[in-house]
Amino acid sequence: MEDRKRLLNALFNFARKLDFHYICPVIRKSECSDVIAMTGKLSRAITNEMTKHEVFWNSFDKVIVYYDNGQVELTKILSSVFNVLYTDVEFRKVKPVDYKLFQVADLVCTMELLSEKAENHSFSKSETEFFCSVRDFRKNYLKPLQKKKL
Repeated sequence: MEDRKRLLNALFNFARKLDFHYICPVIRKSECSDVIAMTGKLSRAITNEMTKHEVFWNSFDKVIVYYDNGQVELTKILSSVFNVLYTDVEFRKVKPVDYKLFQVADLVCTMELLSEKAENHSFSKSETEFFCSVRDFRKNYLKPLQKKKL
């Protein structure tokens, strides 16, 4: 447990010092009747988040998407959404161990998922043990990270 905490804190402190912004569209799998419904809902959620911050995204000449192609459906969704919204998009396949920013993205997704769990009072016993309490999680991890949210 101590080794895991040390690794998390090292990555978290690295992320805290980085100049980055993120969006994190959220959908609930339980609200989707099948894969097609989930694909549509996730596509809309990503598109809505991207267009909400259109000025920010348009300030870049080129959009580069780094993805490990881990989930086939998500690969298709990202390709469709980004190629519809932007004219100059490049996709690069990555290995998570080679890109610290990719690891930061995983950290952000994990923290946002834990935020949802905290909101729904469904923190597991091991999560409570790891972060001490939901309050400590929110104060020490979630709040500093969410300052980087667009």
